[in-house]
Formats: sequence, C-alpha cells, structure tokens
Amino acid sequence: MNVDRTIKPAPDSEISFTLPAMENFTLSNGLKVIFVKKDKLPILQLNLVINSGSKFDPENKKGLSNLCSMAIDEGAGKYNALELSEEFDTLGTNFGVYGDQDSSYIYLQTLSEFTDRSLELFSTVVTTPRFYEDDFDREKRKITVRLMQLQDEADEIADEVSENLIFGGTSAYSYPNLGYPDTIDKITISDVKDFYKKYFNPGNSFLIVVGDAVLNQLEEKLNTYLGNWGGVSSDSGSEEVSPSSIKGIHIVDKPSAVQSEIRVGHLSTKRSAADYFPKMLLNTVLGGQFTSRLNLNLREDKGYTYGIHSRFNYFKDAGYFYVSTSVGAENTGSAVEEIMKEIRGIKNGVKPEELEFAKSSLIRKFPANFETYRQIATNVTGKVLHNLPDDYFNTYLESVNSVTLEEVNAAAEKYLHPEDAVITVVGKKENILPQLEELNEGKIIEVDIKGRPVN
Repeated sequence: MNVDRTIKPAPDSEISFTLPAMENFTLSNGLKVIFVKKDKLPILQLNLVINSGSKFDPENKKGLSNLCSMAIDEGAGKYNALELSEEFDTLGTNFGVYGDQDSSYIYLQTLSEFTDRSLELFSTVVTTPRFYEDDFDREKRKITVRLMQLQDEADEIADEVSENLIFGGTSAYSYPNLGYPDTIDKITISDVKDFYKKYFNPGNSFLIVVGDAVLNQLEEKLNTYLGNWGGVSSDSGSEEVSPSSIKGIHIVDKPSAVQSEIRVGHLSTKRSAADYFPKMLLNTVLGGQFTSRLNLNLREDKGYTYGIHSRFNYFKDAGYFYVSTSVGAENTGSAVEEIMKEIRGIKNGVKPEELEFAKSSLIRKFPANFETYRQIATNVTGKVLHNLPDDYFNTYLESVNSVTLEEVNAAAEKYLHPEDAVITVVGKKENILPQLEELNEGKIIEVDIKGRPVN
C-alpha cells in the first residue's frame, strides 16, 4: 500500500483524561496522606516528601541535606546497609532516597501482597536511621568523588554556574544540591543527625500513596507502621527570592573543551502563577519541542547543535526561564546571537498555527505522564508542592485548549526579558572570548565554577 507522506494523519478521536479521585486523610501523628486508588496492577507506590531540601543548608555546609538523604538508608533499626538492601530485594521492593533544593524524598514500590513487610522496613528507615560514623564517612567519600568528577563535566558546570548567577549568588537556590568539595569537607555526622532531628518529622512532611489498597485498611496500616514517628513539628518556611543583578556574559574557562555549553536565563514567577498555561504554551513554541523556533533555527537551519531547548523551571518558592544548548566552539558567538534573536523575536507575536500545534502536542502527550504508578505519585507530589487546585489534572486539557493567542502574546511580553538575561558560556576561553566580544549583550566577566569573578 502506498502512503502519501505529505498528508498529516488525522487523529482517531479527541483526547480525554481523568485521574482517579484523590483521598485525603491524616495519621494519628499528624502526617498528611494523599491516596489515589489504582487497582489494575497489584502494586503500591509510596512517596514520602519532607520539606528539607538543600535550600535549608547552612551557609558554610552546602550539601548537608543531600548527604543526610544519602546516609539515612545506610542502616536503620537492627539492619546494617547491606542487610536492609537484601530485605528489600527479597521482597522485590524498589526503595530509594534522594533530595533536591526543596525536599527530601523517600519512595517505595512494592507488590500489594508484601505491603505489610515493606511498610515495616520503610518505617524503620524513616523513624530509626542509624547514622553510624563508618556509613556516613563512606557516603561522604562518594559525594567528594562525584564532585571531583563534575568539575570535568562542562554541562554540569554550566547548569550550576548559570543557576548561581540567575539567583544572584545570594538566594539559597543559587547553590547546587550536592554542595561543593570545601563545604562537604566541613560536614560532620553530628550535623547530619541534627539536620534529621530538625526537619524529619510528620508535621514537616506529607505522604503520597498510589495503588491497589482499600482506604480504611491503608489508613490502619500506615498508622501501625508510621504512627510512632514523632519529633517536634516544624514549619521550615519559604525562601524569599530577590531579582538578580548579575547580568551580561559570563565565561568559565575550560581549556580542554572543543564545544561550548551555553545557558541563557533570568528569574520568573512561581509555578502557581494564574497565567501558567499561556506561559507554558509560549515556551513550547519558543523552545519546548522539536519543532520549536530555537531548534528549527540553531539545529535545522544553522546546524550549530544537535539540540536546544528552553523551559520555565520551578522551585517551590521561585521560578526561572532558561535556554540550554551545546555548540562547537567556533559557533559560540553566532549561537548566542541567534538565541537572543529568537527570544526577542517571539515578543513580536506567536503565529496562530504555532499555537495550535503547541496545544496539540501538549494535549496528546499529557496522558502518557500518568502511565505508571510512580508517574502518578510524582505528579501528585508536584501538585501539593506548588499548591495547585485539586482538579488541576482533570481540567488540564481544557486549560490548555482554552488559551488564546492574545494571552500567549501577553505572556511573551510579561515573562521574557532579554534585557535581563544572564548568559553563561563554558568553553575554551581563547576560542570563545573574541566571538563574544563582538556581541552587544553586556559586560563579559570570567567566573569560576562557583560563579565568582576571576581576578
């Protein structure tokens, strides 16, 4: 059969989506629980979210929150690290801990038939971590080695330096979750224990549960295994973010680099902004999909890069816009010039066909974000962190589809500020500096991997 590839296939039907109802209840110790029942598979997914991210790290001990997350499951109750891992493996239970700038996360996925034993082990880690010196030292060495490795990864350097400069070097969001070698070196086992004691308590946390369970039975089991988790309830507060004043072009010299990592960004509003959907569609057109203006220009037309993207990134207490790409060193200046041209150009207006394509893209891929139980738990976690309405997911498609061209163009004017852009380039200085000096994008400053001016 011959197929005419010039004719776009028509969709079979309109996309629809409904997330099962979210049930809310509170345990005897004050821990808030959000439950989404999904019984197509005999699986239970738990996400415990503690308001204890790296934004709460002390000034001279950046990386403390992450190190606490790494150490918390290195032995708990009567089990050492190896025994604990073997217990989970025997059940086929997937367990892990990680952290970011806002929160620490302890997650578990288990077969429903092993719910009780998995919850018992889960609660052991949450309520009685050992924090032995040897385990702590081992995790500390892992972080130190990883940080040394990251100093050779230009993309990681670019992300960290760009974020530092966008947030002005003063906000807690200016600093990487992992910390720095010199700050990690100052952290002691006592610091980790004190951090756990201060932040890891039911009043400073919430639990997402997705899967095959009966509501009243689940509540009873959670009270049995987590009800004894206590500690002084605390409100960690929020992070106040002031506008950045560190504008212009910033270079991190990487003498061995044959490519340049480029980041362009500035502060924006939080995730809960009322005009989030126009802003999301604006970014989809600019750099949020393969057919975006940025990608069609720098990849398809100019051939500078294998890919470029933009996005509005959101922390709990702040948001920022950024563009990210990697180009050959010889194209550094031209790439920056084209990025700035596209940011300025879209402020002149989005075309109706661009908006319709962006809507179609977002609507048709949305249900795929809820295919697994872990995806559902992650999305519900984001809803809680950003204080989104309870019907957010069920009205998402309608919210996207109802955005007008005028609203998207208003968002471009409101949320894109090329005059405030922080431009970060990691590459070989002697190759890229002459190119950047030909641009009219502000003062050029050489900085180190912490964003501090060199000389």
